[in-house]
Amino acid sequence: MRQYDLDQLVDRKGTFSSKWEFMPGDDQSALPLWVADMDFPCADPIIDALHKRIDRKIFGYTVYNNPTYKEAVTGWYKRRHGWDVKAEDIFFSPGVVPAICYLIQALSEEGDGIVIQRPVYYPFTNSILGNGRKVVNNPLIYRDGRYTMDYEDLDKKLADPGVKGMILCSPHNPVGRVWTLDELKKVVEIAKKYDKWIISDEIHFDLVREGVTHIPLLKACPEYKDRIIVCTAPSKTFNLAGMQLSNIVIENPEYQEKWLHTIGDKNSVGFANPFGITAMIAAYNESEDWLNQVNAYIDGNIAFCKEFVAERLPKATMVDCEGTYLVWLDLREYCKDKEELEEMMLRRAKVALDEGYMFGEEGIGFERINVACPRSIVKECMERMAQVLEGK
Repeated sequence: MRQYDLDQLVDRKGTFSSKWEFMPGDDQSALPLWVADMDFPCADPIIDALHKRIDRKIFGYTVYNNPTYKEAVTGWYKRRHGWDVKAEDIFFSPGVVPAICYLIQALSEEGDGIVIQRPVYYPFTNSILGNGRKVVNNPLIYRDGRYTMDYEDLDKKLADPGVKGMILCSPHNPVGRVWTLDELKKVVEIAKKYDKWIISDEIHFDLVREGVTHIPLLKACPEYKDRIIVCTAPSKTFNLAGMQLSNIVIENPEYQEKWLHTIGDKNSVGFANPFGITAMIAAYNESEDWLNQVNAYIDGNIAFCKEFVAERLPKATMVDCEGTYLVWLDLREYCKDKEELEEMMLRRAKVALDEGYMFGEEGIGFERINVACPRSIVKECMERMAQVLEGK
């Protein structure tokens, strides 16, 4: 087994990195732990495969719908998640967010309502509103540092004939919940009651803490497969976000036809990035050791943050992170004003984070911290925050 040096500091400046060169406030002195990509070098098999692909010298139109590609995806689903998926039910998208937009276009009309569960990944809101639909909020319940779903409210929201479906974030970004089988079944039970579809964003499905199991929604509730679409990608898992490749699982033949019409006829999306295909195949077929080491390292970063918060930021609450590599930190006992908190972090502490208010008003007073980076960066971030918040 190859051993990876995840403490290694890789200079990303000069690569047009969104995270490091185009951060909020355009303050190059700030430490960036905001946008959700990793600062870990990619797995060796991915890099080796890309070198070999470059040596072929031609980078023309490339078809994703080939046996090698599909076998890599279905093999990963089976090995990593015990999830059996047919090759013909997997569809390409240049990203999960674009896929959500295409699905909104395919499965609803302008003016329709779509349920989301705030505080939640803000592109959900943008995708709904940008396509002329209405955001219907089913807020998560936050109690004693833990988030749960409000099923009674979800029932009321999905009962509305003007609401066509919901977008589930699983694992949830930013609060870090990995939903249990019972929780997933309750969601599907309510959706089934009103015959509403569910788009399940599972882009973080491989990034869970030790002892925690992610369950794909289609695996949890196969009896409702005609109304569930699952969005996955190698991007978060293997630090390949720039490769622009995602895999969308659609089992309903009617939805498949709508998808192909929307993505092809309406939006002219057809060919995948050849480097994305090469990287994904190498990731899923040869890079599981790398992922296991990365997950263990992230576990350590999260444990460090938890201990640091307890000792140095006693008025803060760090929400238990079951999945993703995103720490969700409740700082309302330090500052409840979103503009003031943002000023404290970016201008005074010199850390670029994703501000909680971006995820909905339920996130005001929170900060999202990306800890998929060398521990030295995490330590520096937390020290800077503590010096401003506690004056230490």
